[in-house]
Amino acid sequence: MITMPARKPRRSAAATRRTPLLLDRAALKRRLADDTYDVLVIGGGITGAYAVLDAASRGLRAALVEKDDFASGTSSKSSKMVHGGLRYIEQGNVNLVRHSLLERHRFRKNAPHLVHRLPFLFPILEKEGIFDARLAKGFEGLLWTYDLVGGWRIGKLHQRLTVPEVLAQAPTLRAENLKGGLMYFDARTDDARLVLTIVRTAAALGATILNGARAEGLLMQMGKVAGARVSADGDTFDIRARAVVNATGVWTDELDAKADDGHKPQVRPAKGVHIVVPWDKVRINCTVTVPIPGRARRATCTRWGNSVVLGTTDEDYQGSPDDVHCTREEMDFLLEGANTAFEGKLTPDDVVGSIGGLRPLVGGKEGATLDMRRDHHITIGRTGMVTVTGGKLTTSRHMGELVIDKVMTVLGRKGKSRTTDLPLLGGAGYDAEAVAASGGIAAHLGERFGTEARFVGDLIQDDPTLAEPIVAGLPYTKAEVVYAARAELARSVDDVLSRRMRARLFARDASADAAGAVGAILGRELNLSEAEVERSVSEYLEAVRHEKSVLLEGAAA
Repeated sequence: MITMPARKPRRSAAATRRTPLLLDRAALKRRLADDTYDVLVIGGGITGAYAVLDAASRGLRAALVEKDDFASGTSSKSSKMVHGGLRYIEQGNVNLVRHSLLERHRFRKNAPHLVHRLPFLFPILEKEGIFDARLAKGFEGLLWTYDLVGGWRIGKLHQRLTVPEVLAQAPTLRAENLKGGLMYFDARTDDARLVLTIVRTAAALGATILNGARAEGLLMQMGKVAGARVSADGDTFDIRARAVVNATGVWTDELDAKADDGHKPQVRPAKGVHIVVPWDKVRINCTVTVPIPGRARRATCTRWGNSVVLGTTDEDYQGSPDDVHCTREEMDFLLEGANTAFEGKLTPDDVVGSIGGLRPLVGGKEGATLDMRRDHHITIGRTGMVTVTGGKLTTSRHMGELVIDKVMTVLGRKGKSRTTDLPLLGGAGYDAEAVAASGGIAAHLGERFGTEARFVGDLIQDDPTLAEPIVAGLPYTKAEVVYAARAELARSVDDVLSRRMRARLFARDASADAAGAVGAILGRELNLSEAEVERSVSEYLEAVRHEKSVLLEGAAA
C-alpha cells in the first residue's frame, strides 16, 4: 500500500481570520480609481482568481475585475471535478495527468471544506457498455498508471468490483449484461464557491476585487498596456497598472484584439452540458460513467446530495458565448444514455435544472474538440499584456503561479509563488469529521464555508429567523443571503441563487419561487430602491424562463 505522511497546511493571516471579511462596493471602486497597481487581472473565473491570489500572496499590489459575476462563465458550469483526467492518459498526455493529480492533492489540503473525495465507477458489461470484459483488462492498466503517477495521494487505489459490489453502489443499473466493475477515486467541488473563496482569500491578503466591472478598453502608455478603462454600476473610471493579465476565457480574443490590432483569434470554444434529476430516480452513491448510444463519448452521472448530475464533455460551439444553455437535443441524449444504463424511465419532466458552458480550448479548427489537448497557454503580447488560455480547473493554482511569473518578467521583479501550501479562507483548521457529525444547519454551513461558517452562525444567533430556509427543498438559509450581500459582493438575485447558492441548478423552479424573498433581503442589505429590487427579481425570472424554453421547447439557444 502506498502511503504519504500527513502534513498540516501552512496557516496564514488570511486563512485564520477572527472577524468576517466584509466587502463594500463603493470603497472598492474608489480604491480601484485612486490607486496604481502592480498587476490588474481582467476576468474573474478560476484562472483569474488564482492569478490575483498568487500576486497578492507575493506582496504585489493586485486587482481583479470581472464584467459579470465571479465564476459566471465557464467556471460555474464545469463538470465540477477536481481530477487528473483518465482521458488524458488515453491521449498519451501523462505529464498533464501527473501534474493534475499533484494539484488535486494541493486543493484537498488547502480547501478541505470545498474539495471532497469521490468514487468513480465504470461498469463492465457484456455488451453496450463503455467497454466489455476483454477491454476491461486494458482499461485497468490505465487505472494502474493513474494510481502510480499520483492517484494514490487521495488515499485509495482503484478496485475491481464484483456484480453485487457494483449494484451496492448503483442498485438501479441494468444487471442483465453486467459482469462487474472498476472503481477509482477522484474529487469534486462546488466550482462557483471555490472561485469565490479564492478571490476572497486574495482580498484578505490585500487585493482589490470587483465584479460587475467591465473592461471597456485598455490604457496605453508608450505602446504598452498600462491599465484599463472600466465601467461599473453606471460609473466609468481608469485603473492604472504596471502589468495587465487577460484571463477572460472564451472572451480572450476580444480583449487581445484591444491590445493588438493584428491579433489573430486563438480560442476554439467547446460546449459541455449538464442536467440534474432527483436522486430517487437513479439512486447511485458515486459517479457512474455510462455510454451515450450512437456517440463516441461518455456521460457521467454523479450523486450530489439529493440530486444526480448528468453531464457530457465538449463539442464545437458557434453561438454567442453570453447565451449558452443545454438544448432539448442535448438533454434528450443525456436522458437516453441514462435510460439505457439504468432501470426506470427518466423523462424531461424529471429534469429540475441544467447548465451549458464553454471551455476555452486553444488550437486548430480541425478535429474533434474531445481529442484536443487541455494544456494551458501563457504568452506576453507585443504590448506587454499577459494572456492565459486553456488549462483546466484542477491545474488553476499552478496556472496562476505561471501567469504571475510572467507578470514578474514584465515588471522586472523577482519573487516566488506562495500558494502551494496556502490555505483558502475557511480551510485552515477545518475538521471534516467533526462538521459531518454536527448535522443540521451546522454541517450544511461547515461544508460551504469551512471554519468561516461561524460568521454566518453569528448572524443566526443575532436573528434566529435567519435560520429559515430560503429555497423550498434545499438547505440554504436566509442568513446566507445576508452574508452574500455583506461579505461576498452579491449584487443581484442571480448572483445569490445561481452561484452563492446553487439553487438554480439543483431546483430551478423552487429558486424562481424564492426570487422575491432573496430580492427583499438584498434590498435591505444593499439599500436598493424598490424599482431596483423589482428589476433584479424580474431579470432572474426571465433568465429562468429563457433557460427552460431552450431546454424543454427546443427554442434557439
